[in-house]
Amino acid sequence: MKLEDLVLKTRSYRRFNESHRIEYKTLEGLVNLARLSASGANRQPLKYLIFNTEVDCARVFPSVVWAAYLKEWDGPEPGERPSGYIVILGDKTIAEGFGVDHGIAAQSMMLGATEAGLGGCMIASIRRDQLKNELKIPERFEILLILALGKPVENVIIDDIKDNDVKYWRDSLKNHHVPKRKLDEIILNF
Repeated sequence: MKLEDLVLKTRSYRRFNESHRIEYKTLEGLVNLARLSASGANRQPLKYLIFNTEVDCARVFPSVVWAAYLKEWDGPEPGERPSGYIVILGDKTIAEGFGVDHGIAAQSMMLGATEAGLGGCMIASIRRDQLKNELKIPERFEILLILALGKPVENVIIDDIKDNDVKYWRDSLKNHHVPKRKLDEIILNF
């Protein structure tokens, strides 16, 4: 698959075939892609928690805040929830700040997930205190992102932005529409 096709296919999916379980080895391979990615000053301060069992996924799910623009939707229903999570943590004993490391790592993992026939969503809207308590995460770690992963059951459509409205939305067939700016709008010529 060409890189452009891989990027186009790597969307934010929020509904999955929950019965499709993700092998731990697959998630470990995604973390390895993150490990091999760039890191500011090569400090490599990120650590990862991997969850793929029904029990563990049920522990993470309540701490995730889903799709803020979809006001009428509280997140995926049972049967459509993620079957794997990767929680990205910053180790404060290695660095005080984490710059864009977690974004780089997350995109590497998302591209790898797409290549593996999976989909997912990078989530920064997290009930951090709740998750920290549930997972007993030590104070030295800062929760940065959650990758919710699974076999997608929704169709994501890229649209052109209309009236400068960037909000994603769902149509009556549950297709998920994501407005994107046109290329000539984002390349500047001074």
